[in-house]
Amino acid sequence: MATRIRPATNRAASLELIQDFSLEMTGKDITALAEAKDQIPPRTRINITFLGNEDLEMRVAAARTVRDLGFVPVPHISARRLKSREQLEEFLGRLQEVGASEHVLVVGGDPATPEGPYEDSLAIIRSGMLQQFGVREVGIGGYPEGHPDIPQETLWRALEDKTAALAEQDLGASILTQFAFDTDPVADWIDAVRARGINAPIRVGTPGPAGIKRLLGFARR
Repeated sequence: MATRIRPATNRAASLELIQDFSLEMTGKDITALAEAKDQIPPRTRINITFLGNEDLEMRVAAARTVRDLGFVPVPHISARRLKSREQLEEFLGRLQEVGASEHVLVVGGDPATPEGPYEDSLAIIRSGMLQQFGVREVGIGGYPEGHPDIPQETLWRALEDKTAALAEQDLGASILTQFAFDTDPVADWIDAVRARGINAPIRVGTPGPAGIKRLLGFARR
């Protein structure tokens, strides 16, 4: 069962919760990351987005920069944005060339209709291609507060299927959650994950420093 920590009453435990935190960047944030590098602990995981307005060169350049600055690159792979198997192979191959393919985060992606052969992140995992390019650990998504378009039972089945598929392929697994705004649903969800026999590390998503207007925007999304 998850240990429930009240930050207001247990500061030491709260600080322990954010040890080994990870960050996220887009392909446009290379300069900002370089400027902030001295404030970020070495070997911090930096997630690199796979957005529709970015291209291969931007994603690879961001992954290379993360590695060169002494951090751990975690490139995202958006299943429904991939137009072909060859595009996935090219992306993984380029990541391997720059030493940034060991850790990836596989997501379904925003498009409602797949742009190619991969309908969801499980299809990427089951493709068998990840290990061919040096992937050792795969991050998958978690939804402590649910998803507006996906039934809860479908989310649970997907989480179970993905962790099982990764275990079958001897790939490490980690779970990165969507932003959450209330601690109790997160703690309840973690209890439910563990009750289902899923023991992968869980990284709880939280918004970075932001004003009220931006936080409200995150909450609406």
